[in-house]
Amino acid sequence: MPNGAERLLEVLAAHEVEVVFGLPGVHNLAIWEALRKHPGIRMIGVRHEQTAVYAADGYARATGRLGVAVVTTGPGAANTLGATGEAWASGSPVLVIATDIPSTLRQPGVYRGVLHETRDQKAMFGPVTKAAFDVPAADELAVFADKAVQQAVRSPHGPVYLGVPTDFLSAEVAGHAPSTAEQTFLVPDLTEAEALIARSERPLIWVGGGAARSGAGAAVGALAARLQAPVVTTYGARGLVDSPQVVRGPVHAPPVGKLWDDADLVIAIGTDFDGMMTQNWLQPKPHTLVAVNIDKAEANKNYPADVTLEGDAAAVTTALAARVAGKDAAVDVEAVNAEVRALAEADSPEAVTLLRALEGTDATIVADMCIPGYWIGGFHHVTKPRGLAYPVGWGTLGFGFPAALGAAVAGRTIAVVGDGGFLFACGDLATLKQEGLPLTIVLVDDGGYGMLRYDQQIANHAISGVDLTRPDFAKLAESFGIPAVTLEGFDGLRDALAGATGPAMIVVNAGLKPPINTSPRWYRKNAS
Repeated sequence: MPNGAERLLEVLAAHEVEVVFGLPGVHNLAIWEALRKHPGIRMIGVRHEQTAVYAADGYARATGRLGVAVVTTGPGAANTLGATGEAWASGSPVLVIATDIPSTLRQPGVYRGVLHETRDQKAMFGPVTKAAFDVPAADELAVFADKAVQQAVRSPHGPVYLGVPTDFLSAEVAGHAPSTAEQTFLVPDLTEAEALIARSERPLIWVGGGAARSGAGAAVGALAARLQAPVVTTYGARGLVDSPQVVRGPVHAPPVGKLWDDADLVIAIGTDFDGMMTQNWLQPKPHTLVAVNIDKAEANKNYPADVTLEGDAAAVTTALAARVAGKDAAVDVEAVNAEVRALAEADSPEAVTLLRALEGTDATIVADMCIPGYWIGGFHHVTKPRGLAYPVGWGTLGFGFPAALGAAVAGRTIAVVGDGGFLFACGDLATLKQEGLPLTIVLVDDGGYGMLRYDQQIANHAISGVDLTRPDFAKLAESFGIPAVTLEGFDGLRDALAGATGPAMIVVNAGLKPPINTSPRWYRKNAS
């Protein structure tokens, strides 16, 4: 009879998991042994548990599939919490599998001093997961693994923790037929929403990450075409909608804010209007709001809707587009986009050179929470769904490079990082070389934590703790066998990217001014 580790992989394989990211530890070695013998699941060993979860998150964002991380007990599990929190805040389907001490040695609520023991390991994950499970008995391992996977991938998506006592992995355990039934959704009554849309003269469509996770791009495009309405996408929905109605700029730009202020109806699809997208709710409540969301409570927690259409974003928006009458355009979106681009060019020609270097790429771009990342998140024209991953959910610095490792499993990827955030996970250059992933790192070196340096300056504080000692990054990459070049400024970046196809690093010595979508530069200063 198969052991627990083998049963665990049976469940993952049944849910079409093809890759797992992780780090071996004395308690999870049975999983590594089972993976060694499993023909269908690739195991990518990383250099830190936080990288394992970031990589699983990056893979999930790039593919829409479940990302899986395997770590060991206690400190290994604890090391994942920052990355798990980012997946939680961004609604990313990630499964964190952590071993726990042997069941025979556990006394609930009592710390006995067993190697790697935690008083309550599962409790650490409660605040940063959609759900957390401990496997209560060896014969229930497969059942709980199946339950955990289903929780992660069912809408609304989110990370799930699964704790497995290490002795269950080696024990012979019963199997379980995993549930592969697809989640079904009903389309709610559209009558009220249809009436509000019919009466509107200046509708605006506001699209969030929930629409991206639903695959609602075509449906949103069809609705925009019917209404001739501008489409504003938050960071989580960049590249989702292929339409001339898409506004190519951050929601914080004054021309985009004017669209919001002038709209007599906002159709919000897959968004909860979080603080980062509304300038901490200084953006006034819409005149009329129709919300499309899988979760009615989430849809209404920040801006109460006049009508909430609870259901799958793609299904509901498709039905709505088929029902509403056509309208004439009230907004010249092309003119708005030209105004936004002119603002960017006047604000920072150097940043616009960076953006132009990335134009037309078919690579997935993963940006860290750094000044170049803010520019890319706000102003880069993403041309494909899931073409940009950005840690705006929890705002975790250090996300960019390790998340890009996961995205690169699915195809060519460009990581745009700063020197400070890159050093959080620079040891995983070894992982990049080891796996031969098609990942190019664009490392913008401004000598430290540039965004925090700016924050100190505008607060009239002394510069402290933000100017960093750092290595010669090109030589560091080369020491791992990764080709690297160094540029002075962004002028040669486009050509350098064209010549980088496998593991590579491009170091750009440059400093950038933060864009208008960074919170110190938000233009709304008082509640309306």
